[in-house]
Amino acid sequence: MTKYALGIEYSGTGFSGWQRQKHSKTIQQAVENALGFVANHEVKLMCAGRTDSGVHAVEQVAHFETDAIRDSRAWVLGANCKLDKGIRLKWVVPVADDFHARFSAIARSYRYIILNTKVTSALFFDKVSWEHHPLDHDKMHEAAQNLIGEHDFSAFRAAGCQSNTAYRNVHDITVKRQGEIILLDIKANAFLYHMVRNIAGSLIEVGKMQKPDQWFSTVFEGKDRSKAANTASAEGLYFVRSHYPEQFKLPFAGKKPVLF
Repeated sequence: MTKYALGIEYSGTGFSGWQRQKHSKTIQQAVENALGFVANHEVKLMCAGRTDSGVHAVEQVAHFETDAIRDSRAWVLGANCKLDKGIRLKWVVPVADDFHARFSAIARSYRYIILNTKVTSALFFDKVSWEHHPLDHDKMHEAAQNLIGEHDFSAFRAAGCQSNTAYRNVHDITVKRQGEIILLDIKANAFLYHMVRNIAGSLIEVGKMQKPDQWFSTVFEGKDRSKAANTASAEGLYFVRSHYPEQFKLPFAGKKPVLF
């Protein structure tokens, strides 16, 4: 058996998230079926970070095992010809037996995109979040710096989260503006269920300047989800990539989609 890692770009629109479900259209199901066609046997995938319904990925990483002998080009082209146009394999490479898409990852990066205009976009309505109130991105960035380091993120942990602990280590978080687009980038060792969208929802409240200056830090330190803002919409969230030790030498693509 050979273990392969793969990089997957997908639009979450029209899919019920990553994880295979009996009566729903999912990314995992689509990619497993496509790879199974190439391998000529059933394929099971393990991914770096499961995404929810409507959430996108720039370069999701997964792995599978097979005894089928195919080169990297055959895996990519063969699977892509069987996939919905909203999903594409970017690369497939053999990896060491000790590689695991989830457990070998030392960090993960997400981007949350907010279109800050009076009228929403007809072209990108399912690829960005939308906020019509003017947002102060500098205030959002300043508030976000409270999150850097290892903390209890219960204030931004959704009900139904199955993690044994609410502690996570945020390595970096920035909020910046590019014209009418506001970009929230966050990198951490791991994330809780809806953690990024819950953080984004509260930072949007800060950006609207409708809360006191210390509101965000008070909510965060209070560890009470009910005191934070609503969960931001799924459309604006992108799983950017997972980070691995250099020993695995994964061929992450350098070119990013238009919104990046």
